[in-house]
Amino acid sequence: MPTMSSLRTFDLNLLLAFDVLMQELNVTRAAERMFITQSAMSHILHRLRQQLDDPLLVKTPAGMKPTQRALALIEPVRGLLSEMEQLFKVPVEFEAATSQRRFVIAATDYMEFLLMPELSGLIERIAPGIDLHIKRTESSFPVTQLENGSLDVVLGFKSVLSPPAHLRCQNLFSDRMACVVRHNHPLLRQSPSLTEFVEIPHMLISRTGSNVGVIDQKLLELGLERRIKLIVPHFLSAPLIVSKTDMILSLPFRIAEQFTQFAPLAVFPVPIDLPDYDLCMIWHPLRDKDPAHCWLRDKIMAIGKTIDAT
Repeated sequence: MPTMSSLRTFDLNLLLAFDVLMQELNVTRAAERMFITQSAMSHILHRLRQQLDDPLLVKTPAGMKPTQRALALIEPVRGLLSEMEQLFKVPVEFEAATSQRRFVIAATDYMEFLLMPELSGLIERIAPGIDLHIKRTESSFPVTQLENGSLDVVLGFKSVLSPPAHLRCQNLFSDRMACVVRHNHPLLRQSPSLTEFVEIPHMLISRTGSNVGVIDQKLLELGLERRIKLIVPHFLSAPLIVSKTDMILSLPFRIAEQFTQFAPLAVFPVPIDLPDYDLCMIWHPLRDKDPAHCWLRDKIMAIGKTIDAT
């Protein structure tokens, strides 16, 4: 075989012809198997001899016989061709029903709350061997984990995640900010004004511990400030706390609606003009064509469309 330094000058297309010639030990039959003329195969054999600096096949009274160099190359070349065949083989279709695959998803608790019940139920029904591992999204975007495959997808607010441009990003659904208060809150007697909204103490859900949210940034532009009386790191306790206090909690509308099922709460619009925001799924282009990965993304996107339709 050629050395690494000579690979630039070696025509790798000749390896297939070498393998066929070693099997047939006959130029005519080898040409027929490769659907080329005998003269073309003779030319290929000539090139092989030049490239490898060895006769390779020698005429004897009993027919063509391989040289010692050719014999030494048969198995390595056959193994290399087999590896190349596997390398370029079209991926087999992903069989979710029998797969033992494990997917790792990074998600905010918001996305976990909205998507995971449906996704988990679906996988349990149609792909019982598949396991899911849900991780919290970190403050720094996990580019390395997506690239090395230790993380499959990231789910969250597009504006917060700010994914690098070279990654794939698919919008799943949109949402808007809303407010919840206890169901008999005095603020509900009439549509609350912005002044009333600011004067009442607020509760804030902050994963990072920051006491500034999107509403505070908007209020700052208006020259206003609200009092953040309580900050919690996640959604779990929020509806119970709000139901037993006079505080206002501002959060995505889809979560606010769900909270009314867990506690006696009422939902009303934020008295500030805020844009809707997109919830998205992010993955690395290295896994664009991976059949299992495509299957997972299709299922997540289908659930996202269902959420968006409501």
